[in-house]
Amino acid sequence: MNNPKWWDIAVLATVVIVGVTVIYTSDGFDRWAALTVLVLVCVAYVTLGRKLLVLAEHPSPSQSAAASVTFQAVLAVLVGCGAAFEPNVVTAQAIAFPLIWVVSLTTRQAVLANVGAAIIMAVGFGIGLGGGTDGVIEALFVGGLSLAFSLALGLWITSISNYGEERGRLLGELRLAQGELEALSRDAGATAERERLAREIHDTIAQSLTSVVMLAQRARLERPTAEATLELIESTARDALGEARALVTANAGLGSSDASLSETLARLGERFSRETSVAVSTHVAVAELPRAIEVVLLRCAQEGLANVRKHAAAQAASVTVSQTEGSVRLDIRDDGIGLGRYRPGDDRGFGLSGMRDRVGLVGGTLTVTDVVTEPGTLLTVDIPLSKAPTA
Repeated sequence: MNNPKWWDIAVLATVVIVGVTVIYTSDGFDRWAALTVLVLVCVAYVTLGRKLLVLAEHPSPSQSAAASVTFQAVLAVLVGCGAAFEPNVVTAQAIAFPLIWVVSLTTRQAVLANVGAAIIMAVGFGIGLGGGTDGVIEALFVGGLSLAFSLALGLWITSISNYGEERGRLLGELRLAQGELEALSRDAGATAERERLAREIHDTIAQSLTSVVMLAQRARLERPTAEATLELIESTARDALGEARALVTANAGLGSSDASLSETLARLGERFSRETSVAVSTHVAVAELPRAIEVVLLRCAQEGLANVRKHAAAQAASVTVSQTEGSVRLDIRDDGIGLGRYRPGDDRGFGLSGMRDRVGLVGGTLTVTDVVTEPGTLLTVDIPLSKAPTA
């Protein structure tokens, strides 16, 4: 909008058109005085107005209010004087009013400068018309109409410009907010991934290493007849190695790609019995399940049996997986000492809280209660099944 090249063309075209009109409509001193005024308008534009346009295009602290007001006053006086010599010079207000708007530093300055310029030009136009009632009325009409049009158009364009600037500011703030949101999303994703890895390590490698430690302690007490225990240590360590490899390859699922949930739980119960001397029975009565749900059930079974070993002082335990039309259920039951004063909400480690998180990710629930009819504890996991489960 403030490109000086376009203003150069507009000012030159206006001056040429007005000058040609003056040449054909007047003669003598009035003609030369009016043409001199038009030349002075060009000089004022080149020496001062054009510099103000450049500063308006690239705002700078060096832009002076005094220079802006000076140019506006000079321009209004020149057009008014030219109209006093030759009324047709008032046509130059077609370029004078837009220039006054563009070089103004504020809207208030622009409005005041427009009013002042309209008064000066109307007075000059009235003098050029020879005064009298008709001349005053025509000057007031032309000046008032020009002022009204200039104010309406200038305020409208200013509002559009302000709207564009506000929109640009809001867009910048939106982009900044989006950048912050992306950073928060990345942080949240990293946190969630760390929590997932913590659950996987706790439910797989950590459990296996715990078994290795306990078996090593038992082997120390059984020397020199510890061959069976050493075999268990080797087997448990191999399982831990396989679990670590599964985690590294982001495939922390069942121990063997071709093993069913029933077979995997049976091996888990058999190994647990050999390590702890707690008789474990497993019963799985389910159809084919999505692999994600099988992983959740296996990890919960591992953690449940680990809690039996650490807290229950049990002689026997059972792991049961059953299925209804809309859900699958895992029950881990032992004949140990029960919960006593312990409450599941008191858990502060990765055990029950990790299980709750894992079960919650598939929309399930986890409960831990005392067995009502006899000593022991019952851990139950309920997971809803979608109508069309996918692996």
